[in-house]
Amino acid sequence: MDAEILARVQFAFTVAFHYIYPPLSIGLGIVLVVMEAIWLKTGNPLYHNMARYWTRVFALTFAIGVATGIVMEFEFGTNWATYSRFVGDIFGSALAAEGIFAFFLESGFLAILLFGWNKVGPKLHFFATCMVCFGAHFSAIWIVVANSWMQTPAGYHLETTVNGQSVRLPAEHILTEADLGSVRAVIDDFWAMVFNPSSVDRLIHVVLGAWMAGAFLVISISAFYLLRKRHLDFAKASMKVGLAVGTVATLLQMVSGDFTAKGVLKNQPAKFAALEGVYQTEARAPMTVIGWVDPVNETVQGLKIPGLLSFLSYEDVNATVTGLHNIPSDDFLKARYPNASPEEISKIRRSYWPPVPATFQFYHIMISIGVALLVIVIIALFLLWSGRLFKTDSKLTRAFLWVLVFSVLGPQIANQAGWFTAELGRQPWIVYELLKTSEALSKVVTANHILASLIMFAFVYLLLFLVFIFLLTRKIQHGPDHLEEDLEMPDSWKAIIRTKEARA
Repeated sequence: MDAEILARVQFAFTVAFHYIYPPLSIGLGIVLVVMEAIWLKTGNPLYHNMARYWTRVFALTFAIGVATGIVMEFEFGTNWATYSRFVGDIFGSALAAEGIFAFFLESGFLAILLFGWNKVGPKLHFFATCMVCFGAHFSAIWIVVANSWMQTPAGYHLETTVNGQSVRLPAEHILTEADLGSVRAVIDDFWAMVFNPSSVDRLIHVVLGAWMAGAFLVISISAFYLLRKRHLDFAKASMKVGLAVGTVATLLQMVSGDFTAKGVLKNQPAKFAALEGVYQTEARAPMTVIGWVDPVNETVQGLKIPGLLSFLSYEDVNATVTGLHNIPSDDFLKARYPNASPEEISKIRRSYWPPVPATFQFYHIMISIGVALLVIVIIALFLLWSGRLFKTDSKLTRAFLWVLVFSVLGPQIANQAGWFTAELGRQPWIVYELLKTSEALSKVVTANHILASLIMFAFVYLLLFLVFIFLLTRKIQHGPDHLEEDLEMPDSWKAIIRTKEARA
């Protein structure tokens, strides 16, 4: 494999692995806020016990998330230097805001959240919990803003340097290979960059996916305790909170998904056509519920509902949906290839399509899992309402509780599939209709260098994952009965505090 493919594989691997943990932290953060708020409201010690237990799980996901996220910042400079130089003014601003405002806010209150249970008042501790939760969400905001700008760039201009002076280029300027060393994107409207056409829709979609990940982790572990008939009061109360958060997040995610898809239709028509496997422009376009793409014949095989895609896209069953054979437009291609014949334009057009089969399948995996999770929470709510969810002597209930145990995998797979959909659907662009992925690669990094680092990262990340599973399993086995020793400060910290108190 060449350096470009290896660099893309490495970045996809590190991001996908990292993306296991932040959604759990964000989702558990909102769960902790709910549990601690109920404790403050009712004074019920059970919710205090619940909040302390889930804080330990949150701390684990946060720590592994930080460890796995550091590598990506260096990858921008090592493997994607041309990209970093081109968008550094914009991308760097969002990452700097994430590090300065979000990460420091989250980290600053984390010590109070973890070690302040017996050392600060309940209201102050609740405030710290809220700040950690807000910091986790704030961090997601800036990361999604940066990525959304790559999907739908706004609030910038291009400039180059001539005789040591910065010269602004016209808005219609088309990048060439000769521009890559001198032309860069510069912010001229910060808030237009932040609120670019896709950022709000994508942020809501990402956050709701994170809430689902955290909620279903709580549901999964609670169901496991119910099956083992351990910590029953704890498990029942945790299950109710997890179901409440999970139900709200899953229902809202259905609405968010519709808005996000319509945003893709408006701003990235090639991606939308790939999501639905639409090659030919057609009225009364069908939606494929279950199927697969035949790239040779440029068709989609499977179960289709006539007119549904047109209706969901334009609220008109007879509306016309543009297919890939008309994307990009002739004007777009002629501006870049003025001397190309119509036949050549038709061939060139295909090079601007995303990989349709992969984009289609990942998108439909995400949708299918989302619908399955919605069905699961509806069944769980019905069993809870009918008083049968906690009757573990029933074979039917036990079978469903096992479904809940493994449901924790659903949001993780859906989140990963959604991310792959977003990134594959943007290809061949790294910055949509501005900079191609193939142009963003570092020129001096060899395939052997990238392969060596990829093997190293694969080993380290696999080790971190095994550590995460081992520690999480231990916490599940211990249950909520072993709290004091785990949430006390380390002895070295206590010694420092005692020394300072003695000197005072």
